[in-house]
Amino acid sequence: MRAQPKASHYVNGRYIDDDRGALIPVIYPATGEAIAELRSATQNIVELAIEAAREAQPAWARLKPIERGRILRRASDILRARNEELSRLETLDTGKAIQETLVADAASAADCLEFFAGAIAAFNGDYVDLGGPFAYTKREALGVCVGIGAWNYPIQIAGWKSAPALAMGNAMVFKPSENTPLSALALAEIYTEAGLPDGLFNVVQGYGDVGAALASHPVVDKISLTGSVPTGKKVLALAGSHMKHATMELGGKSPIIVFDDADLENAVGGAMLGNFYSTGQVCSNGTRVFVQNGLHDRFVERLVERTKSIRIGDPLDPETQMGPLVSKAQHDKVLDYISIGMNEGAELRCGGGVPSLQGFEGGSFVEPTVFTGVTDNMRIAREEIFGPVMSVLSFDSEDEVIARANDTEFGLAAGVFTNDIMRGHRVIGELKAGTCWINAYNLTPVEIPFGGARQSGIGRENSLAALSHYSQLKTVYVETGDVASPY
Repeated sequence: MRAQPKASHYVNGRYIDDDRGALIPVIYPATGEAIAELRSATQNIVELAIEAAREAQPAWARLKPIERGRILRRASDILRARNEELSRLETLDTGKAIQETLVADAASAADCLEFFAGAIAAFNGDYVDLGGPFAYTKREALGVCVGIGAWNYPIQIAGWKSAPALAMGNAMVFKPSENTPLSALALAEIYTEAGLPDGLFNVVQGYGDVGAALASHPVVDKISLTGSVPTGKKVLALAGSHMKHATMELGGKSPIIVFDDADLENAVGGAMLGNFYSTGQVCSNGTRVFVQNGLHDRFVERLVERTKSIRIGDPLDPETQMGPLVSKAQHDKVLDYISIGMNEGAELRCGGGVPSLQGFEGGSFVEPTVFTGVTDNMRIAREEIFGPVMSVLSFDSEDEVIARANDTEFGLAAGVFTNDIMRGHRVIGELKAGTCWINAYNLTPVEIPFGGARQSGIGRENSLAALSHYSQLKTVYVETGDVASPY
């Protein structure tokens, strides 16, 4: 199960290390065994990475956009060709079932690179006719960007951040989560193989202190973070104090609303995808499932039946549907919340325990868990758990459920299941969330923007919106006549 990379960091087109850095053990979540050991970046590593990015970026930005796009497209093709080995690496790093990583991780990063490779040549400014004089705007690269990743979708997030940044003409220094440091290094190698000039995509490992050093560095022009709300607040405050551009893709406690007229199987399936996929470790998960009274009992009965059939086990087995949580710390946190839910009076309908799996006794497994009888003031209905724990709440009327769904500090996502399409649009229009679905949940194709409102973040990943967030507008006024001056 060893997955030791050549070195801890990838800077200026090569692997480097510094033995003075703090140790970063890489643990396979299914067994608890160490599969690699890396070192956190020292200040010297940070400086080398930022300097490499600063040196390489101007020439890259001067290339025709279509030329930058060709390199991204080649990298996308390599990602697809190596999807199987990258998926296995991602499963070892995260513990997610390989049937998921094969379709949702490196493949998603490949989609992202392919999209921005094609989109960048047509991403231009505007012409403004001023009745003789005219003006135009142009999109320019920001410079050196820092990406800080989360541990739930490591290579996907590295792709989501680097692809629009590089397409736009920026350089990037990327810091993966210390829990899942491996696949970003693989992506860096692929970029080099595809022809990306050295220094444009650098990977440095580390804990929070390394992220802070990157975010506060005077050469850095933008920070893009995927992480928790508390971490996002710290990084955004740091970026703001240095007047840097920032994108924050943070957490949530998103609602899924199921009306009486919804298709039962689709609604149950959507709720399960929005709570149990990736062992519940998805920021946009709809962990507050509001079900209208007329459908509630049938919904819960079918939900419990389908949840009990989920296959938990060896994440490298293609038949496994749910793997472990990413770490022992996350495992303990989720179990604590399950205890909190029971103590608050919620009814545990299934799950809630640790499965007994021969050969995986040291793994961080938790059964998919469903609570009913949940009320709005319970902690399991208000706080982000980031594990396979679903709270089912009942409601009576449309106005009531809208008010309750919006009664949260978060605003990342929301979903509505109904066969009344007018109601679907009407309710979505009232929900305070950045990314929404009608009769689906957690589908995030690269062609559409992804991001939240309120405490769930600022800015957007994916789509042409991401190119806006990795560029700045320059306005040029052109006079075609004489200057009218009273002096």
